Formats: sequence, structure tokens, C-alpha cells
Amino acid sequence: MKLFSIIALTFVLTLQVTAQDKKTYNISRTDNAPKIDGVLDDEVWKTAQIATDFIEFKPTVGKTMPENKRTEVKMTYDDSGIYISAYLYDNPEDMMKQFTQRDDFGQSDFFAAIFNPNNDAQNNTEFFVFSSGTQADANENPSSGEDFGWNAVWESATKTVSDGWVLEMKIPYRALRFTQQDNPTWGIQFHRHYRDTREQTTWNAVDITSGAGIGFFNGQLKGLKNLEPPTRLSFYPFASFVSDRFDGEKISDFNAGLDIKYGITENFTLDATLIPDFSQVGFDDVQLNLGPFEQQFSEQRQFFTEGTDLFTKGNLFYTRRIGSAPIGNPTLGTNEVIDGKFPQKTALLNAVKVSGRTKNGLGIGFFNAITEKTDVDILNTLTGEKRRETVEPLTNYNILVVDQQFNKNSSVSLINTNVSRNGTNSRDANVTGLLFDLKNKKNTYGAIAQVKMSNLNLEDGTQTGLSTSLGLGKNSGKYRWSVSHELADKDYDINDMGIQFRNNYSNFSADFSYQIFEPTEKHNNLSFNAWTNYNSLYRPGNFTGFNFGGEVNAVGKKSLMSYGGNFNVQPGKQFDYFGPRVDGRYFITEDWLNTGVYISSNYNNTFALDVNLGYETLFEDSRDYESVFFRVSPRIKFNENFIVVYSFNWDQELRERGFIDFIGDEIIYGQRDQITIENSISTSYNFNAMNSLTLSFRNYWSAVQYENNIYALGENGRLNRDDNYTKDDIDDPDVNFSTWNLNLTYSWQFAPGSFLTAQYRNRIFNFNDNGAQAFGDSLNELFEQPNGNTFSLKMVYFIDYSNLKSVFKRKS
Repeated sequence: MKLFSIIALTFVLTLQVTAQDKKTYNISRTDNAPKIDGVLDDEVWKTAQIATDFIEFKPTVGKTMPENKRTEVKMTYDDSGIYISAYLYDNPEDMMKQFTQRDDFGQSDFFAAIFNPNNDAQNNTEFFVFSSGTQADANENPSSGEDFGWNAVWESATKTVSDGWVLEMKIPYRALRFTQQDNPTWGIQFHRHYRDTREQTTWNAVDITSGAGIGFFNGQLKGLKNLEPPTRLSFYPFASFVSDRFDGEKISDFNAGLDIKYGITENFTLDATLIPDFSQVGFDDVQLNLGPFEQQFSEQRQFFTEGTDLFTKGNLFYTRRIGSAPIGNPTLGTNEVIDGKFPQKTALLNAVKVSGRTKNGLGIGFFNAITEKTDVDILNTLTGEKRRETVEPLTNYNILVVDQQFNKNSSVSLINTNVSRNGTNSRDANVTGLLFDLKNKKNTYGAIAQVKMSNLNLEDGTQTGLSTSLGLGKNSGKYRWSVSHELADKDYDINDMGIQFRNNYSNFSADFSYQIFEPTEKHNNLSFNAWTNYNSLYRPGNFTGFNFGGEVNAVGKKSLMSYGGNFNVQPGKQFDYFGPRVDGRYFITEDWLNTGVYISSNYNNTFALDVNLGYETLFEDSRDYESVFFRVSPRIKFNENFIVVYSFNWDQELRERGFIDFIGDEIIYGQRDQITIENSISTSYNFNAMNSLTLSFRNYWSAVQYENNIYALGENGRLNRDDNYTKDDIDDPDVNFSTWNLNLTYSWQFAPGSFLTAQYRNRIFNFNDNGAQAFGDSLNELFEQPNGNTFSLKMVYFIDYSNLKSVFKRKS
């Protein structure tokens, strides 16, 4: 901590203000709001100031667009919101207009209006309109980047004309957070993307060589007068019907509930979900996992993906913990078995979150969720008696975050997560983190420091752990570098609410990068990156591994094809202390090499192709391990409404050595061959910006076959080759694992923020010990298994309190 204090003080004392000329837009109030129809014939647009002279920042910095590709933007406002019109000049034959779903950029031109009511350069609210008419929106800040999980309800309309395309937008004040202001100055930026050439321009110039966040280059919006924040209260009532059939058994369920958004103050919002419904959440991409760590899945429940930027600080919150499988295991007596299947999830009763940020940069986030008590039925197979046992008690999940931003690019945060399980002798968990992200005002150099402490209340006492990290680096210019150190002791554990694959480490790392910011004769973009890592245990400090590597990535100037390659080397002995599953034991590998190349052709074309090829091997005596990975993914854009993407993955590992099981106190390893094949199809037909039909399919198969001889792991980290163990000494070590998932969805946005969604899902799963079975035979056997079919229909309707109040006023 003393070292960090010196570093922090140095940054504060060396702050230098960077002068930058900022464009200013002077907005005027209107008494006659323009109609949002994409036709710029409203009276207010005739006199509004024009924002033009956009400057390119990618791929050519500082370039001015020609007259026939210029952009002209106008703004006005009234008591309900801010209105924007834009005339985006272009040759219609050069414009790209793929119809996609919300927040999916696809292959379309777009225009974005970016607001920062606090004018703090760090907290932007972004509204995108594509040439197809599709919308996207996001919250953005330098710490977490763009959060497209955030959604607001606003209006837009577009039209294609003979010399380009035009649009109109209305951003209601409920979509922005600001205090009551008489004559404020807001941050404002306009951003345009020409998809055909990948050129990107902004109204106020952006210096991408600086490494600063996009908000640092906002212009100024002046002229807003006597703004009063509205009552931000929105209701999302929903109703759903689900019919599920599995192996001849059918279950139907009807559910109704309500989600609420309420502006507690001018800057803070409460989100609540009452009687949650996640019936239409997609499938997880499950894989065969032979390693010591759990598989991590992405979040697909909207409540947990929307507006979570504050809660993700410090990586202490893994949202899939809430509603996951119970952590307890029932105590089974003689002749007792679990009656039925062990539950794979716990029911979420309700969840709320409060978040916001004051004009002075103080952000506060509070999250709370409660899951229901979960029991299992236990059957005595001898007597027929049944009993119930709790495997997950009523549980409360809680997060509190306080984050202070300053200097337009720095922040200090305090975060606490807490899991409380009801009942005596229950496992409770608490984690606290103090986080620093510091940069000088020129954004030339930065420092990141974190201190985290975990505390578990267990049946046999309390367990307290510590983790720290410190990183320094150069953030701007063509040449950039960073060095860092991170450690965790053996008792550090955040897995009740976060996700952590390992502890007891002390790791040093360094990296260096070079990138161009001006196109060359052959490339629009070109970058090189190199890294090295030195790893050891925290206690007792044993060396575990060393590696170095590099990569190159490029985008062709004419073809717009992306391509590149990478390599990673682990020279000498590497000590795996986690594969053996026993504290203090390790498994040695030597001289490991991994390398790969990829190409990705221009998605603007009717046909495009992604290809990845990878190879890895060991240069170790008596080892001839090798692995080959191949991925090919063609995509066909039949027209602007219909696109199909197919992906084929093939991965083969030969003579790999890995953990199997225990025989007594012996740790048993085996040499195995594994082949994995994955096929997937993703296709969508978007009738327009409001109606879409999507199909996703995935078949995953992985087969593992061990050699007949298996070995105990010696104390020296090597396998005892003289052992007389065979596969017969282990229960079915070979694996044949396959899944099939199909998801067909129709979505209709029938009113702003309101959706009707119909979904059909089909799932099949098979697991056996026939590792020698071929792919075709395994596929045939998969279709002989019981399959599940689910149909769901869900309607969500958006109700805004301000609009509702206006209706009642008119009626009275």
C-alpha cells in the first residue's frame, strides 16, 4: 500500500490540463415538435443550427469527407425531449442497409448521437440509428466500455433518398439522467459510420492515438434552459405461456408479472423484477469439461445484462451464480437415493437494483436478489419411505458499489458483495474490494491497483483470504506497454457470487504493442503485440510456469479482409498444481508450443468466410502430444433481410495426459485421444426493423478414449510408468458426450418498447462411455434419446407514467 500511495501521489502532482478546442452546438427550444417520420419538412428544421464538417478518425485520422458524403445535423428541444435530424449524404449504391435486430450492427451504415448531461467526459449515453431503421443504445464509460445490455425507449425514423439517407430521432428525457438545470452545458457528439469503406467520422474531432475514452472528445451542447427532469417511472407488465414436453410428459404453465423502472432521484434509478420470468432464455453452449475448473457461461437473462456496469467492477459479480444449481449435497443413508433428478437451478423470487451517478461523478450501485429454498426428495429403496432434504436454503445476494470519478479519466471504487443463506451452520460469504484506476490528464500513463478481501463463515469456522493487483503502463501513442503483478492467497474465495478458477498464485506479466493509426499502401490497420508471464504459487512460492508470445493483426486496405497469427511458448518445465486435485501435488509438462492463424473476409460481400487453424505440441522426451484445431465459418447474405451463418469446428488432441480419478490415495492419470466436432447454424430473416425470425442450431460431440494402461502420479510430478493399473481399475473412463439444441424465435415490436415473442426449442442430450464410437454412429444414437420440446409465447408491454398521466389529463 505504501508503494501505491507514492504512485497515486505522483499522478496527482503531475496532472497537466490538455487544451482542446471543442465545437459548440447552440440549441433552441420549439413550441411545435417535429414529427418523427424521416421527412425533414418540419418548420423547426428550417432555422436550426447545422452541425457539419465531420472529421474522420478511422482509418485516416483528420481526413475531411468530400461534399457528396458530408453530414448535416440539426437539434431542437421541448418539455418532453430532444429532437435530432440528420441528412447523411452518400451515393445510395454505396450505402449498406442490412435489416437486423435491436443492438445488432450487422452490415449497415449508422449514425449515433452521444449525450453526456454531466459533461464529465466519462459517462456517455449513446443512441444509434442504422440506415435500415434499426436502433441500438448503450451506456459507455472508460472503465467498462459500451454496455449494449442497457435499453431505453425512444423514437427514430429513416428514409433513403437520391443523395443519401435522412433520419429523425426523439430522445425523451426519461432516457437521460440529469439534475434540474437552468442553463447547463452538456457534452454532445455525433458519430457516423460508412460501412462500405469502414470509414468513421465524428463532429468533434477524436484523437485515437491518445488512448483516451471517446467521451474525452465530446463537443458542447448549449442553449438548454429551465430543464426539469421528468418523473421517470415505467412499467413493463408481461404475460407468458409455456408448454414443455419431455419423454412423453407434458407440462404447461402460465405466468404473469411486472418489471418496474423508477427514478428515485434525478440521477438514480430503481429497477425491479417481480415474479421473474426467464422462459425464453436461450441454451448454454455446454461442452465436455475434463479440466479442474468449472465452465463459465454468458448471461442471457435481460434483467442481469441491463445496466450492470457499476456492478462488474473488480470482477466480483458472476450473475449466473444467482439461480444456479444448489451448492449443497444431501446426506444419503443406507439404501437411500435421490428420487428424481437433482435440481439444476434455484428459483429467483425477486430482484432489485438501484444505480446512478451524481453530477460530481459519484456513482452508487445497490443490487439485491432472493432465491427460493430448494429441496430434493430422497427415497429408501428398501422400505419405500420418502423424506425431503434442503440442498439450498433461502438465499439473499447483495452488492453495494461506491465509485468516484475524477480527472475525466480516473476513478476510485469500493465494492462489497454479500451472500447470506438462511439457517444455522449455513455458508455465508462476504467480499470487499478497493479499486483504483488512475491516469494523468494527458492520458499518457496509467496505473491500476486493487485490494480484495474475502470472508467465509463455514460450519468449522471463518476463512479469510486476500488478493491484490498492481499495473502500470503507457496508454497512448503507437508504442504502448504495461507491467503488472497479481496475487491471491490460498484462502481467497469469491465463488459464492463471483467466479474464480484458482487461488494461491503470484504472477508477473508484461506486454508491449505497436499499432498504426494511418493507412499504409496495403493496410488500413496493422498491430503487433508481445507478452511474457512468470507465474508461481503465493505459498510456498514455488515456480509454476513461464511463457512468452506474440501476435499480429491486420486489415487489408482494398479487400478489407482481416487476417493475422499468433504464437505462445512455454519453455522448460511447467508445473500444474491444479490438475491433480490435491493440494501441493503437481504434474509436469515441458516445452509447450501453440500457434495459430486466421483470415476473415469482408462481411460486406454476399459471401464471406472465416477460417482459423491452430496447432500445439510438446517438445518433451518420451512425449509426442499434438493437437490440431480447425474452424471454418461461411456466411451468405442472400439480401438485406436474410443471412445464414454456418460454423464447423474440428479439434483433435492426440496422446494428451490428464487426470482421471483416484484409486485409494493414488492420483490416477491416463493418456488419451480426444476428438471434438461442433456444427452450428445461425440464420435470421428480418422482415423490417420491427419483425424478425431467427433460427439457431448447435450439435456438439466429443469423444475421449484412453489407452489401456493408466498411471499413478508420482511425488516428483511424473507418471509412474511401472504401474500395473488398467482401465478396468477405473469405472468407465472413456467418454462419449453429445448435445443437440435448436431454437426458432419470432419477435414483433408492436409498439415502442413492447414485444410479442414466440419461441420453439428442441433439445437432446446423450452421455455414455463408448469413446471409440464414430461421429455418425454417435449422432444416430443421440436421436434415439428422449427429446424435449418447448413452446413459449410472451408479451411485454411498455407503459410510461408521463404518457399515462397525459392521457388522463386529456380525458378529464
